Order: sequence, then C-alpha cells, then structure tokens
Amino acid sequence: MRRRQVYVVGNSEPRENIGVLDELIDARDEFAKTMGCRSYAEFAIRPNMAASVDVVMSFLNDLSDTVRHKADEEFNTIKDFKRRVCNDKSADLEPWDEDYFIGMMKSSAHTVDPSVVASYFPLSQCIKGLNVLVESLFGATFHQVPMGDGESWHPNVIKLSLHHPDEIIALVCNFSSSRGLTARLNHCDVETLFHEFGHALHSLLSRTEYQHFSGTRVALDVAETPSNLFEFYAWDYRVLRTFALDETTGDPIPEKLVKALNASRNMFPATDLQRQVFYSIMDLTLFGEHTSKPVDTISAVADLKRKHTSWNYVEGTHWHTRFSHLINYGAGYYSYLYARCFATTIWQEVCQGDPLSRSTGSAIRDKFLRHGGAKDPSVLLKDFAGDSVIKNSGGGIIPDISSLCKEVGL
Repeated sequence: MRRRQVYVVGNSEPRENIGVLDELIDARDEFAKTMGCRSYAEFAIRPNMAASVDVVMSFLNDLSDTVRHKADEEFNTIKDFKRRVCNDKSADLEPWDEDYFIGMMKSSAHTVDPSVVASYFPLSQCIKGLNVLVESLFGATFHQVPMGDGESWHPNVIKLSLHHPDEIIALVCNFSSSRGLTARLNHCDVETLFHEFGHALHSLLSRTEYQHFSGTRVALDVAETPSNLFEFYAWDYRVLRTFALDETTGDPIPEKLVKALNASRNMFPATDLQRQVFYSIMDLTLFGEHTSKPVDTISAVADLKRKHTSWNYVEGTHWHTRFSHLINYGAGYYSYLYARCFATTIWQEVCQGDPLSRSTGSAIRDKFLRHGGAKDPSVLLKDFAGDSVIKNSGGGIIPDISSLCKEVGL
C-alpha cells in the first residue's frame, strides 16, 4: 500500500498545472487557427517530413498494434513474478508495481552492481571517450581550454574545443556535477551524455551555406536522429573498452559486465516502446482538434492509457501535467520514435559492423551531419541508409520500422 500511496501522491501534484496546461492548449489552438490551421498539431507537423497529423497518427496506431502482443506478454511475466514473490495467485499488477518489480526482476536475472559500473565511468574518462569517438570517426580531437574571467557561471564548468586538421570549431558544453571531473556517472548518465553529444556533433560538423540551415536546424522529425544514433555507441563494448577503465588497474570494463548491462536493458523492450507510443499519441491528441473546450485532459489521457498500454489508469492522478515535453515538443514528441527508427536502421546498416572506423565516420558526416537542414531530409536519409529507411504514406513520410522491430524482438 505504501507504493500505491507514493505513486498517487507523486502523480497528482501540483493541481495548478491542470489549469496551466488547459491555457497552453487553448493558446496554441487559437494561434494555429489564426495561422489557418485546424489545430496546433496540424500547424506543428505540416513543415515536417510527416506533413500531416493523419500520417503521424496512422503510424503511431500501427506501431501500437504491432507492439501490443509482446507488451502484454511482458506484462503477464511481471504479474506472474509479483504473484510468486507475494505468494498470492490472484494478485493484480498495478501501475505502482511497475518500477518495483521490474527492478527486482532485472536484479535477480543479471548481477549489475551500480557502484561497480560507475567506477568505470568517471566524468574525465567519459570525456576521453568522446575524444575517442571524434578522433576515430572524424580525425578530430578535443582539448580542454581555460575559461576567461567571468565566462563561467560555476567553477565546475569546463570548456572543450574540437580541433580538426583542416578546420577549427569551438563548442561550449557543461556537465553538471558536484565534484567536477572526478564525478562518477552511472550508465544511464553515460547514455545521456552520448545522446547530447550527438546533438553537439550535428552542430559542430555541419557545413551549410546559410546559418539558419546549419546543424540541428532541420525538420523536427529527423532532429533527434544523431543523438539516438550515438546512444548505440554508449552500449557497444568495442567503444566502451576504449575509455571505461578501472581507476586502479587501468583494465578495461569487462565484456561480461557490458553484456549484463545490455541484457538488463533488453528485458522489457516492448513495454518501453509501448510507453513511448502512448506518450506520442497523448501529445498529438492534446494538441489536436477538439469539439469542445476546455479539454478534459485527465479523461483523455486515461482513455488513451487504457487503449494503448497494458496498464491500468489510476483514478485521481494526472502525471501528464508534469510531462515537460508537452511544452518544448508540443505535437512533436512522435519525432523521438521517428528518430529511433531512423537511428536503428542507420546503426544496423552503416555503423554496427565497424562503429569506430574512419569510413563509418565519413559516412556519418558527409552523408548526414554535414548537410544540416539544407538538404531534403528524405533524400538525406535514403542517401545515408538506403531507400528502405523511409516509406511514403498518405502524402507524408514515415520511417520503416523493421530495424526497430528487430531490435525489440517483435
């Protein structure tokens, strides 16, 4: 019961955000109609590859149907585990059980001590890992450079400069930590670092004639592709062994440990994918067309959760009012799924064979990162990963999901 109490309290505050979200939905709807669109979702998606709300919603519904069977199987596996642990053959699986029992199942199946993992990932070594990437892939190197007077807002902020034999570029990044470069990262943080580094490389290695097409200034539904691609590097032993070293002996992280990390991550892939589909459909629905105002967002989200996930909705909760992506990715959260499909195909078709080779780096830069938003993204993707990476659907473009399905085991 304590888990239930924590879940309900944690997902029912602050109440004030319900009204704030209502105002945001109304304001965006009014703005979109002023711009001649039927909804904010239509306004947001029209300039993207998808081109229309119907195309995106059809893609998401199809993906929801595709993942449902395996997600239900995973749900039942977790439920059976709960019943064994609780010695109750009739126990139901509730939303407040999800993290608790999944964590317990992963711990029992794979011995992964977070403190041992973190010992291989001090921030200084992780930055060296980024250096390995840029040097191996692009022939460039990172160097730490001193801060000028008044340049930094905190003493732990560091500045890195990326040097190329033929070009010089500078980018200022900050890594949050109370202990500077000596801080140890858990592997989730390492994945996040590589994700954000993908965005940074998109800006650093772009070469366009006009500044407003440079780097990440691309169609929204392709913008997250480099960041998703570099997440794969954070899970690949061939990459990790180059910089994840024991602080005492200098030995690389054991391959067995990396395999355990990957196995733990891959235990409930359909559940994770189903959640992302649900988030995307929720986002698109809240900023879509509505017959009456104000929109009852709580009921709308509850109905969508029942329809598109294997889990119950808990009355009295409204977790979506703290889902910050509704602010900066309104009607665009689906782009994470687009990018995941694109990145998975690129990884499997281009990078996986030899992820650190210069030929792989040349393909990443010359066929993708270099062009920013100056080249049609559909042409860009096909040149990079082959014609099958995208499909035409209803006047717009959707990703091919076969590589993603392979990764998830569908």
